[in-house]
Amino acid sequence: MIVNFARRAHNHNWELDPVTRSLLDTDFYKLLMLQFIWKHYPKTHVTFSLGNRASSVRLADMFPIEELEAQMEHARSLRFRRSELVWLAGNTFYGRRGIFQPEFLTWLERDFRLSDYELSVKDGQFQMNFTGYWLETTMWELYALSIVNELKTRASLKKLSEFGLDILYARAKTKLWNKIERLRGVPGLKLGDFGTRRRHSFLWQEYVVEALADNLGSAFIGTSNAFLAHKHDLEAIGTNAHEIPMVLAALAPDDAARKASQYRVLELWQGTYDGALLIMLPDTFGTTQFLENAPDWCADWTGQRVDSKDPYLAGDEYIEWLKKRGRDPKNKLLIASDGLDVDDILGLHAYFAGTLQAGTTIKDFRSAADFEDRRKWIPGRRIRFSAGWGTLLTNDFRGCDPEGGTGFDPLSLICKVADADGRPAVKLSDNYAKALGSESEIEHYREIFGTAGVKNVPVLV
Repeated sequence: MIVNFARRAHNHNWELDPVTRSLLDTDFYKLLMLQFIWKHYPKTHVTFSLGNRASSVRLADMFPIEELEAQMEHARSLRFRRSELVWLAGNTFYGRRGIFQPEFLTWLERDFRLSDYELSVKDGQFQMNFTGYWLETTMWELYALSIVNELKTRASLKKLSEFGLDILYARAKTKLWNKIERLRGVPGLKLGDFGTRRRHSFLWQEYVVEALADNLGSAFIGTSNAFLAHKHDLEAIGTNAHEIPMVLAALAPDDAARKASQYRVLELWQGTYDGALLIMLPDTFGTTQFLENAPDWCADWTGQRVDSKDPYLAGDEYIEWLKKRGRDPKNKLLIASDGLDVDDILGLHAYFAGTLQAGTTIKDFRSAADFEDRRKWIPGRRIRFSAGWGTLLTNDFRGCDPEGGTGFDPLSLICKVADADGRPAVKLSDNYAKALGSESEIEHYREIFGTAGVKNVPVLV
């Protein structure tokens, strides 16, 4: 895809150009979770809240609230298109056709609507809340994040001349190509696009995804963006996220049920999808405690996604846990997805997927420093490995601004569940810096789940 980003940004009437082009312009896992919610929790009320971890960046000073409201109202006006529903009904996902039930797709077409929202400004930040049935609020997460991120991008673009825009995108394209070039031809490499929520813009994500598809061959396994997967005939990838265990824990009647709820989620999920899509995300309340107390049948799941923990440590922990449970790790899948860039992807691939050079050992591969002589690589897989490449794939404009500013740098924006049926929701994470909830509730949850394996690590994205 050839796009003159500079001319389009300079000449286009951004105010009339919608950020959200389709309700399918979301991560695939949101659709899978929406069906889960539709089946099991159709009457549960929740509140989602938008937050900016980079509080020093005053987003509300960058663009007016009216601009944000116009984009939000446009998103609310959208409905699923018939062609999109036909794709969801008839396409094969993860080797299976019919993952989405006909009754669910009928509901999507006839009844699905996004909830109303509350929008205000406080201390230079947008305050945004979405309250209603879980069915009506959950999809706002991706739309809200992508809208705010792209409006930030547009505000920064308006400050540059057409020549400055040319330089910006020339530098970003060169940066992208340098990353792709380092990944080309790596034996056994597997990676996918996870970059919708914090992308630079829709057009840039589409450009990036096509660049990966055209240049990485079988190493590029697909995109989490359902719209781009549909439009470009790519694999749609993703399963579930933290919001389900957060809500089920909030709904639990007591602390014992709260601790058990993290496994109840898995029971309901595997029942919903008939034993498919079995990727665990154990870090909502801490990975170490999750694995220590997990029922034995959890070890039969296909794999684990690592989010907030050092992926080297988390992968080793998962491998040892599988061995203790009598399962062969080589048959399982480890997915890393938090703040990855090329060095991380190459290093983790070597460490876990076994592309080791002769004369080296696994401990030598905590970086990508030894990746020059590919002729010496030999197979020796410890576990199947795949990388979910997010923000630093679709929004790495650091150092690209010709005026030397930081307005194009990515932010750590989040949109998470705040409460469920009036009860506060909490996420502990494997990183103290990523905990969500009131201080008192976080402390209470730590008394229930403990803090084994939790670290304090700076958050980039």
